[in-house]
Amino acid sequence: MSVLQDLLEALRSRRVEVVDLTAPLHPGTPILRLPEPFANTIPLRLEEISRYDDRGPAWYWNDIHTGEHTGTHFDAPVHWVTGRDGEDISQVPADRLVAPAVVLDFAAESAKDPDFLLEISHVRAWEAEHGPLPDGGWLLYRTGWDARSEDAAQFLGVDSSGHDENGPHTPGISVECARWLAEQTPVLGVGVETVGTDAGGAHSFDPPFPCHSFLLGAGKYGLTQLQNLSRLPTTGAVVIAGPLPIVGGSGSPTRVLALVES
Repeated sequence: MSVLQDLLEALRSRRVEVVDLTAPLHPGTPILRLPEPFANTIPLRLEEISRYDDRGPAWYWNDIHTGEHTGTHFDAPVHWVTGRDGEDISQVPADRLVAPAVVLDFAAESAKDPDFLLEISHVRAWEAEHGPLPDGGWLLYRTGWDARSEDAAQFLGVDSSGHDENGPHTPGISVECARWLAEQTPVLGVGVETVGTDAGGAHSFDPPFPCHSFLLGAGKYGLTQLQNLSRLPTTGAVVIAGPLPIVGGSGSPTRVLALVES
C-alpha cells in the first residue's frame, strides 16, 4: 500500500483524526482594535448577491467584506515592516502549509496571570522533557484563550466598555523569547489562541510587538485565533494551514486543521 493510500485508510478507520483548529468566522468574531489615530480592519459582513430568487433562482451566494487579519488567520512576512521585502501570502510555498507541530501548554499559568509571557527558559524546559522543537514546524502556544472567543471583551483582554487604561491583557511571548524563536530555532512559525501573536501589552515592549517584528522579519509566519489546541498531543501532530493566495496580501483568514494519530 502506498503512503497516501495508507493515510486515506487511516483517516477512514479513524486511526488518524482530523481536528479543526479554526474559529468560526461570523460578524461577531473578535477583531484587534488599534487606538486612534491608527486605522482598523472591519468585522466580517456578508452582502447577499442572490438567494434562490429573481436575482438568481437556483443559487445562493454572497460578497465577502472583511480584513485579511480577521478570525483565525495567517500572517505573512510582508505584514510587518521588518518583513516588507519578504513573501506576501500568495508567495508562501505550498509545502510549508503542511508541517509538524508541537504544543506548549501554559493554560494554567495564563489563567492565573492574563499578562503571562512565554520565556526562553520555559521553552528550554519543555525541550528537556519532550525533545527539540520541530525543524520546519509550528510552535503552538496554548493559553486556554480559545474558551473566551465568544465574549469579545474577555477575549481581547479589555473591560466591557472595550477600554482599559493599561491596555489589553492577554498572554504572549517575551521580547527575548520572540527574538530567540526567530533567530535561533528551526520553527517556521508560531501559532496562538489569542487575537494576535503578540501579548496584549506588547505595544509597550521594546521593540513593540516583538513576535511580529522578529518572526516576520526572519521570514517566518504566524497563526492566530486557533482553537482546540487542548485536543492535540504535545508532539506528533501535523498542521495543514490553508490561507487564500491573495496576490500582494499581507495575510488571510485561514482554515487550520491538524492530523492526529488516535
